[in-house]
Amino acid sequence: MSAYTRKSHATSRRTGNRYHHSRGPRETRKIIDPQADPALEKIFSRIGNPAPAPFRPDPFQLDALKSIQETDCLVTAPTGAGKTWIAEKAIQLIYEKGGRCWYASPLKALTNSKRIEFGDIFGDDKVGILTGDTKENADAPIIVGTTEILRNKLYEAMHRGEDLDCDLVVLDEAHFLGDEDRGVVWEEIMIYLPLRVHMLLLSATIGNNREVAGWLSSLRNKECVIVEDTTRPVPLYPLFLNPPGTITPLLNGDKLYKTPTAWLANNKNRRSSRGKLPPFDTIIEVMRTFNLLPAIFFLKSRGECDAAVEFCALSSDRGNGGLFEGDLDGMLARHPHLKNHKQLQTLRHARVGAHHGGQLPAWKSVVETMMKKEYLDVVFATSTVAAGVNFPARTVALFNSDQFNGHEFIPLDATAFHQMTGRAGRRGQDNIGFMLTFPGKFMDLEHIRKIFFAKPEQITSRLRSDFSMVLNLLLSHTPEEIRDVFERSLADYQHRKKQGNTTLWKDFIRHLDFLKAEGFVDTQNRLTEDGIWASQLRLDQPLLIAQCLRDNAFPYDSEALLAAVVAPFAYDRNSTLAIARSSLPKRLKKAYDRVSRAVAPFSKRMTEAGFDTAPFHLWVAAAVYGWASGAEWDRIIQRSKIADGDLAMLVSRTADSLHQIASLKDSHPQVSALAATARRAILREPVVFD
Repeated sequence: MSAYTRKSHATSRRTGNRYHHSRGPRETRKIIDPQADPALEKIFSRIGNPAPAPFRPDPFQLDALKSIQETDCLVTAPTGAGKTWIAEKAIQLIYEKGGRCWYASPLKALTNSKRIEFGDIFGDDKVGILTGDTKENADAPIIVGTTEILRNKLYEAMHRGEDLDCDLVVLDEAHFLGDEDRGVVWEEIMIYLPLRVHMLLLSATIGNNREVAGWLSSLRNKECVIVEDTTRPVPLYPLFLNPPGTITPLLNGDKLYKTPTAWLANNKNRRSSRGKLPPFDTIIEVMRTFNLLPAIFFLKSRGECDAAVEFCALSSDRGNGGLFEGDLDGMLARHPHLKNHKQLQTLRHARVGAHHGGQLPAWKSVVETMMKKEYLDVVFATSTVAAGVNFPARTVALFNSDQFNGHEFIPLDATAFHQMTGRAGRRGQDNIGFMLTFPGKFMDLEHIRKIFFAKPEQITSRLRSDFSMVLNLLLSHTPEEIRDVFERSLADYQHRKKQGNTTLWKDFIRHLDFLKAEGFVDTQNRLTEDGIWASQLRLDQPLLIAQCLRDNAFPYDSEALLAAVVAPFAYDRNSTLAIARSSLPKRLKKAYDRVSRAVAPFSKRMTEAGFDTAPFHLWVAAAVYGWASGAEWDRIIQRSKIADGDLAMLVSRTADSLHQIASLKDSHPQVSALAATARRAILREPVVFD
């Protein structure tokens, strides 16, 4: 195969011997002359910026805006196609008429971003935010918040027999309806939302949008209009990086191109060394040569993302140095804790960063901001960055054809694939975007070929009963009315053609029977006094916390101790870390043991009844106790041996639980007040940031 070599400004910056040193234990690495298949010459000639032009809405945007003024609307369009414009204009129309709007998103980070974005458009005083961490300007006409908070608002409205004070609800990232863990929240919102409130659903990846719209139309007795656009705003071209450094097309029509086909044949029995990472620094230099940066490199794990950063400790002459340094230093001044971040120098000098759940929220914000301002060459990320964060690049690079679903690695599905590749190509900045595949142990090129042409997977209902849902529905519904709710669910709609769906009802009865046995519901299927206040604990484990309140097991005189013993109820991971009890304060051990004794028999009864309960980890209590007591963040990280982001998430979830306990002002005033104080004590930098 002949190839052409492109001598760009990037290659001329390299030293004569074409060697460079990377920080750490790696040896000197030779950089080869990057080459490209001749078939790419015309493709690469398209790289560049489109000519400036005034914004004109696309037909699908205008169709959606017209529809949402009359009824519900489900919009499916590729990432970057302009779905947010529809939401902004729909909100503006309601706002100008004196109405109120809710914009719900699945992620706190996305919610914070929308708060800033809408504040710039409508004015900060006209926009409020409601998440587990933040409550600001809650009476504003435009509210951005997480879906869980909106669901809780609907619970409260139903309990009071009131209508939701809202005229439009926007559900961003609506494909979360099919999310295994959180899809139930989305479905509940769609079921409970008053019919008069129009609902705008936005997503890039709903494979069965007609079925979902059909269900909504039957559920809400009004048409749910489908507005669909399948045209990417920036065309996507798939590439293959053939080691040691030649870029070729990945596909020839709907088949693999000759080069990846030959590579597969020649390396059929070859396996990569376990733990060996690709030469990321060399790959970046190859991509720089052909003007394929900036890029997002999607990797398997947090550890790989962090290790990849270490490969890139070389200088980057990208221009905008003064602006970059000024903006970076400005963010560091606002978040002094980040000045000692172990990846700061690589971000500053190599213009690369890592973005994943193990990073601090403020650090992820720095990486996002630097990328959006076009200061970075590469961000190494897990697939979670593909969901909801406005994080575009010219190229996305895939090194694996599988993904971690929270429990195990499974083949990448079409929905996740389209979410990831949707970040390739920046509307208004790129004429063309690229997907670059790199061969390796965990890359199945045939699988990538298949899902490149596949539609997103169909959404299936995730509705199921849990104790928080059952308690809150019983506040305002009889069991027969709840049965009617289930019969109007997406789950029932999807099962109806096959057979009657009785699973939801049977599961509800199982929960109801346990609540009766434990005294939260009486024989007339009404909530007892305990059941009424327990319904306000909208948590994963509401009954365990309720049992502690019944037994007066929580401390009443120390905010640090209360935060510590609430934390294990909020921990949702499987990690178990050994900790020496002898090293812990006596008062912490006493408080922990008191709560453990209170929940142990109750947990046993739950288990015997077939319900899951989580372990009550001492190390979790110790970590949060240290933070609530004023210990240094880095010392807690060192002792607990968990990632910054995991500890931040634990503290944030603990704060959510304390917020729920703080709502029990009437039934438990003393512990409620202490919970509010404890929440304020733990929500500080670096867990939260401005």
